[in-house]
Amino acid sequence: MARYIGPKSKIARKFGEPIFGPDKVLSKKNYAPGMHGNNRRRKTSEYGIMLAEKQKAKYTYGVLEKQFRNVFKKADSAPGITGEVLLQNLESRLDNIVYRLGIAPTRAAARQLVSHCHIVVDGKVCNIPSRFIKPGEIIGVRERSKSLEVIENALAGVNHSKYSWLEWDEASKSGKFLNVPERAEIPENIKEQLIVELYSK
Repeated sequence: MARYIGPKSKIARKFGEPIFGPDKVLSKKNYAPGMHGNNRRRKTSEYGIMLAEKQKAKYTYGVLEKQFRNVFKKADSAPGITGEVLLQNLESRLDNIVYRLGIAPTRAAARQLVSHCHIVVDGKVCNIPSRFIKPGEIIGVRERSKSLEVIENALAGVNHSKYSWLEWDEASKSGKFLNVPERAEIPENIKEQLIVELYSK
């Protein structure tokens, strides 16, 4: 499975946001990476701003270029506002939902759990992180994986009422995808309209 394996702290500093989760390096160096990162005054072009927004969305959700373009095409052909549908599609991915449910501390960890067959969808093992989950489907931890330390640590102290479109059952360590979230419910700081404009050029 292709994924980004480069330096995450540099990417987070580039955007000035802890897009991979809490980042200690970002708090120490809150400027762009590179030897001139603290002195850069160059004005970013309109295209550069739109491109940066797309890159931020890609890194946030852990999606590579070809995957991201395919998700955008799906959003563009669907009814509704393209930018909002794009984010809703990204939020509906299995790896993202595993992360949102608190089963994994990061999206990267969620992808690993899915790839290693620790996650079930409607009772059946699914090892495809990019699978789109439909409303009503139940995502849970495989029975023999429930005692894994990484999962127990991730679930400890998680606020499962944080996202209104997800419902958690502590007894079965599973969550139900109730509905596709509205844009206002998605907490990511992404200007999706800029991404739409970029692909429209």
